[in-house]
Amino acid sequence: MVDNPRTPPIITAMEEKEVEVKAPAQEKVPDESPKENLIPVFIMGKRFFVPESFTIITAMEYVGFQFKNAVGCREGFCGACATIYRLEGDYKLRTGLACQTVVEPNMHLAQIPFTPAVKAVYDISKLKPELVSIQRYYPEVFRCVACNSCTKACPQEIEVMDYIQAVKRGDLETAADLSFDCIMCGLCAVRCPAEMVQFNIALLARRLTGRYLLPRSHHLEKRLAEQREGSYEKDIEELMGLSRKGLTKRYTERDLDFEVF
Repeated sequence: MVDNPRTPPIITAMEEKEVEVKAPAQEKVPDESPKENLIPVFIMGKRFFVPESFTIITAMEYVGFQFKNAVGCREGFCGACATIYRLEGDYKLRTGLACQTVVEPNMHLAQIPFTPAVKAVYDISKLKPELVSIQRYYPEVFRCVACNSCTKACPQEIEVMDYIQAVKRGDLETAADLSFDCIMCGLCAVRCPAEMVQFNIALLARRLTGRYLLPRSHHLEKRLAEQREGSYEKDIEELMGLSRKGLTKRYTERDLDFEVF
């Protein structure tokens, strides 16, 4: 049988189908990164959830607070991050530095921008290294009842009560020595029932000790004399005329072979 050449060929249409190409299954790798537990804390009255290992400063930054002023060292040296807080189930009002204190569950905290305190104005050259000088400007020192609240509040673990007792005895050198590491955070004054300003009292004791009771520094006297004679005016004028790049170059190439006293 011969097909009729005029008969159209029979065409079978194939249905086009989309073929989904599946990537080979990948084995899930367990996340071995440490998981940080979040705990609730109340900052300025509002609840936030923060990692339990954070200090108060890092916790506040974690939830969005920004510290633009009055926070510098973050290591307990500047005293600018004084904090008052209360713990859950505890009646006691506590104090600490936000850079040192670790958050605790349901802690209620508030930052202190500064500690309002009495600060006497005096001319150190007109004072004598005697108890009467302290008594004149800070008579409240004699209200001390030796409760030791100031020492317990100190984040630097300074024996605050001991140096106040030394002041009351007129032993300014001992008071200056014991208070040398004070960072002026003011937390001792916050807790004091006698309403003293221990850190300012200690500051006056150190100033009187440094001016009158300690031996004079000969190299300091020499340098002050050189400044009075104008020995460095030419160098200062040269530095003031340098560009930032020039100052950086001068700083990095400076001679560090200075005399050690």
